[in-house]
Amino acid sequence: MGCMKIDVLTLFPKMFSGPLDESIVQRARENGLIELKIHNLREYTHDLHQTVDDRPFGGGAGMLLKPEPLFEALEALTNEESHVIFLTPSGRKFNQAIARDISSREHIVLVCGSYEGFDERVLQVWANEELSIGDYVLTNGALPAMVVIDVVTRLLPGALGKDESSYEESFSTNSLEYPHYTRPAVFRGMKVPEVLLSGHHARIAQWRSEQSVLKTAAVRPDLLEKSGEQEASGSC
Repeated sequence: MGCMKIDVLTLFPKMFSGPLDESIVQRARENGLIELKIHNLREYTHDLHQTVDDRPFGGGAGMLLKPEPLFEALEALTNEESHVIFLTPSGRKFNQAIARDISSREHIVLVCGSYEGFDERVLQVWANEELSIGDYVLTNGALPAMVVIDVVTRLLPGALGKDESSYEESFSTNSLEYPHYTRPAVFRGMKVPEVLLSGHHARIAQWRSEQSVLKTAAVRPDLLEKSGEQEASGSC
């Protein structure tokens, strides 16, 4: 795959300045791995006040994003290859497996939610998927969009120093990453495990695998349960 195209549709384009202009995402942009464009939803309105929201039918608190500007924006930004993702608290919880699937796409469009959400007709026509980054409510979908961009960019070939490094990170399998140590070998009486100083690659790999399981069991036992369920469902 060549350059991945990422379009973001938001009411708050200035929020994206800074986080995506540093580190791995910025290098990926400079090296032509991703082409990132941020679009202001208000540019797809035609009234004097650039209205993007209105009251919900049936009553209720808050306002909803109107269908007209969203339809117009998505008609302008998408093509047959586009994968449209809506960032909303009611979406499927984003994880590493979903990120890997997204990283294989040629073009993604991230639509940031605001107010009380979207007119349902927008989702019915345009949503290839809806994603949430957790069981909590944020002010708008800008931060979730940035999270998706960061995670997906790291998975693109050439984005990291070594492509295999992304496979060793936490959540690439159903376990957390093993503990890491660097110099000095002894710091304030705390020693690096002897096996890591041995130069014995097989023993180091075994230690890391064991430590990964122990850490996962202590911190995120749900991941080990998920792994067991997947193995059981795949057995004869």
